[in-house]
Amino acid sequence: MPRTRRWEVSDAWWEKVKPFIPPAPSRAKGGRPRMDDRQAFAAIIYVLRTGIQWNALPRELGASSTVHARFQEWEQAGFFKALWQAGLEEYDEVQGIEWEWQAVDGAMTKAPFGKAATGANPTDRGKSGTKRSLLTDGAGIPLALVVDGANRHDVRLLCATLDGIVIMRPEPTEEHPQHLCLDAGYDGAPARQEVESRHYMPHIRSRGQEKQEKICLPGHRARRWVVERTHSWINRSRRLLVRWEKKVENYLAFLHLACAQLIFTKLEVFG
Repeated sequence: MPRTRRWEVSDAWWEKVKPFIPPAPSRAKGGRPRMDDRQAFAAIIYVLRTGIQWNALPRELGASSTVHARFQEWEQAGFFKALWQAGLEEYDEVQGIEWEWQAVDGAMTKAPFGKAATGANPTDRGKSGTKRSLLTDGAGIPLALVVDGANRHDVRLLCATLDGIVIMRPEPTEEHPQHLCLDAGYDGAPARQEVESRHYMPHIRSRGQEKQEKICLPGHRARRWVVERTHSWINRSRRLLVRWEKKVENYLAFLHLACAQLIFTKLEVFG
């Protein structure tokens, strides 16, 4: 069901999320009552979608220190990646992942406080930045995502991206081949060898070549753009426009959560 405020957690989505919430730690020594899991999850989504700093979290959503502690607790338990994986599995059952045409592309963002997985951004006067490498299916559904320093070449991240699919990838066959669309930055023997060794058929094109093919070839459909659109979808979660997290694990947790929300939103539409 469409929502105008994307940070709100609908009843339908919470029912999907609830089974994956990690069990609460033992409270044998007593202490204050634990914050409700749904309230904590909603507050984390609010931070993700609005980009607000932890210490600026509205008090009615919960104490910022408590919500941040729950975020850290769930990150260490692998909750956010598990939620993304569960969303992909359900999406595959309901709609079907379009394995035939996949696409990879990288995107860079500033990382003023980041430590691990950062580097001098060559497009931002050498300032500290992070690059995320994303693999999507033919409809732009995120299948794999890795991060590294902004100075890391896309080709160096390709192997980790292709090997990082969070659900089981079906084996390509002659009847059901799998194509991989890449931009001209991946052109070269090393990238082609890595792609072909994983039984993909590489399609390496610049944006200009794609436009020319669309003009010259009747019925031609440009396919690489879907991964660029997914980067844009992810950036709607304003917390990810700039990497404020010092720990790369926390940054990845927010990315995994954004991927999960994207997929569950589409599942609500199909439902």
